[in-house]
Amino acid sequence: MKKLLVLLIALAGIVSCSQLQNIAKQLPDAADSLTDADIATALKQALQQGIDKEVSKLMQTGGFYNQPDVRILFPPELKKVENTLRKIGLGSLADEGVRKLNRAAEEAVKEAKPVFVQAIKEMTIQDARNILLGDTTAATDYLRQKTREQLYLKFYPIVKTNFAKVGADKIWNKLITRYNRIPFVQKVNPDLTDYVTNQALRGVYRKIAVEEVKIRRDVRERTTDLLRKVFALQDRNR
Repeated sequence: MKKLLVLLIALAGIVSCSQLQNIAKQLPDAADSLTDADIATALKQALQQGIDKEVSKLMQTGGFYNQPDVRILFPPELKKVENTLRKIGLGSLADEGVRKLNRAAEEAVKEAKPVFVQAIKEMTIQDARNILLGDTTAATDYLRQKTREQLYLKFYPIVKTNFAKVGADKIWNKLITRYNRIPFVQKVNPDLTDYVTNQALRGVYRKIAVEEVKIRRDVRERTTDLLRKVFALQDRNR
């Protein structure tokens, strides 16, 4: 860098400003010196940043329920249950049922981090190059492809166990029982474990994608020198 600066200063004394600009354009760009390993490391840092900043929030009490974009609501087939309960003055029971669903999801997400870490370690050089110049959520899509099946198998039993742990089983049994006692309604008896598991996974990947988009679009979100250099290459190629 110092040699380059000296060269430019020396040239400035013998060429015009426009000539100097043309010479500068032909000199190697900082991004061109990046290695494949640099690119892979930066993409891993970007994914890790998303996990640390966003997924960690989902593990906390209220992590799902307090964030409208990932809050788990009644499944579509139970919307009629919710609407009917609210009409007869049982809105607070319906609200509590939703809160319990989200608490079960929050407990399950605690199992996600080790799976993500392993998937990030397995990222290849070719994966990294495809991700860098891919869509705005290419890294998240990679992570989803590599981890979703494994995470579902981990989440499902945890969600099932945590229905009892957080009291979701009791509140939902009460809610469904009260609904089924209403005259002339079609009785329901849903299995919510699969639904909550899938919704929890949806929330996890959504939050990682949010952070990835920030890094791709906002230089202020690129928190390391390597992130700044590598995503400058992305910017240049868009």
